[in-house]
Amino acid sequence: MTLPEGFARRMVAWQRLHGRQSLPWQNTQDPYRVWLSEIMLQQTQVSTVLDYFPRFLGRFPDVAALAAAPQDDVLALWSGLGYYSRARNLHKCAQEVMGRFGGAFPRRAEELQTLPGIGRSTAAAVAAFCFGERSAILDGNVKRVLTRVLGYGADLAVSKNEKALWALAEDLLPAQAADMPRYTQALMDLGATVCLPRKAQCEACPVITVCQAQAQGEPLAYPVKTRKLKRSSATLWLLWAVNAQGQVWLQKRPESGIWAGLFSLPVFESELEVLAAWPQGTAPQYITPWKHVLTHRDLHLHPVRLHGCAQSAPACEGQWVDADAWPAMGLPAPVRTLLMS
Repeated sequence: MTLPEGFARRMVAWQRLHGRQSLPWQNTQDPYRVWLSEIMLQQTQVSTVLDYFPRFLGRFPDVAALAAAPQDDVLALWSGLGYYSRARNLHKCAQEVMGRFGGAFPRRAEELQTLPGIGRSTAAAVAAFCFGERSAILDGNVKRVLTRVLGYGADLAVSKNEKALWALAEDLLPAQAADMPRYTQALMDLGATVCLPRKAQCEACPVITVCQAQAQGEPLAYPVKTRKLKRSSATLWLLWAVNAQGQVWLQKRPESGIWAGLFSLPVFESELEVLAAWPQGTAPQYITPWKHVLTHRDLHLHPVRLHGCAQSAPACEGQWVDADAWPAMGLPAPVRTLLMS
């Protein structure tokens, strides 16, 4: 495949003039901040991360502070961002950076990939931004940009085709390591602001003259990925137990499965199980059920609110939590929304 002439040079020049320049994780070579932003931005909009990023840094200003924190504190601050395995891996990664590397992030993408939660693209981003390593990123946005520019129509659901795209991404890197931070940012910016999934704003693209998809008049035909992940669904009954002091009964979820490691209202598979869990609870109030959508799963949530006295407790694991304490705990977003209603 013929590579587009001057691709890296055009991208670097465009980013300098038109790319994003003022995001709080930009203009730094601090690998902790870059790594944190990369993890937060996985499957999450920039607008959402802009709220969480400074709060997280305020509580955990460096990798040592994060490593030393209890996991519950990390999950609490992450609450609402979703994909909580990211937070658990973030915590484990910080501990390994301290234990294996003396508190200094490795400088090479190959070593960064050995840390929990850091895949090939994230490792490359940290290495490129912080250490100028010539290493290619290839997240969803970048796949879209490169497949369109190259006219790469191979099915990315096939692993060998994605590997081939990785090789092409490496071939497109700028020759000078000094250009790596801006080039890497350019790819991210172009995919996030111009080369969009459902609307390619080709008139604003710095590589329009070398873009094969534009030449074909079919930018939205790329990337090609045919395999569809099957969606599943589950019906969850939530016990919303409140005692006379206004405390709510919360249990810590197992370390695997849905809402792993978070504090939650107890979850049951049926209405009968919910009611049987706290027979002392009076006057069940059935909250209007709703659907909570995850990436590959729909959760049909059926909360039942029960009231009782402090002397009794539900017959399931958990603890009474004061009304002024649970807001600071790591709760799944739908549970937090419910308790705040």
